[in-house]
Amino acid sequence: MNVFYNRQGIGDTLILALGDVSQEDRSFEKKGDVVRIYDQKTRQTVGYNLFNASTYGEIDGHGPIEATDEILNLIHTIFDENGVEEKLQADLSPKFVVGFVEEKEKHPNADKLSVCQVNVGDQTLQIVCGAPNVEAGQKVVVALEGAVMPSGLVIKKTVLRGVDSTGMICSAKELNLANAPQEKGILVLEEDRVIGEAFLLN
Repeated sequence: MNVFYNRQGIGDTLILALGDVSQEDRSFEKKGDVVRIYDQKTRQTVGYNLFNASTYGEIDGHGPIEATDEILNLIHTIFDENGVEEKLQADLSPKFVVGFVEEKEKHPNADKLSVCQVNVGDQTLQIVCGAPNVEAGQKVVVALEGAVMPSGLVIKKTVLRGVDSTGMICSAKELNLANAPQEKGILVLEEDRVIGEAFLLN
């Protein structure tokens, strides 16, 4: 579940993204301040828009919002007060973690891409990376599958020029960090960072 809130940009609406559906198959149903978005073919819920969200409780932040227990409780409060019976389960594990680049090889089909094997603590991910400064032996920030970047981009498994890629090695600019350099390149972390630990964006 990905949660977004941008009061200045779109108003007092909490947006929950649970899945994908094409525009032509998308349907809506409204109960009070809750709009359910679903696939009209399968009836599967793919998201909710929760209007007047701040009247039900405090929302801290804007853009992608971390799905904490507090946010989950707020969502269930809004559901209960509008007669929505569904209960949502959220994956509260960190989506931005410290990774260690164990191997780097040239992409077989693209001169400017590298194929990296990245240890994120509980698993090793294959990540295709286009940064010119990525090297084996670095500690880096990895956005795991399901992570929501500050830009709103949701990280998914993909295939880049015929090579599977899971996750993303991030630059300081992509993470919207203060004083991020403008030149292209991933953020390289200090040696004492612990592989697999959460990397906090705020």
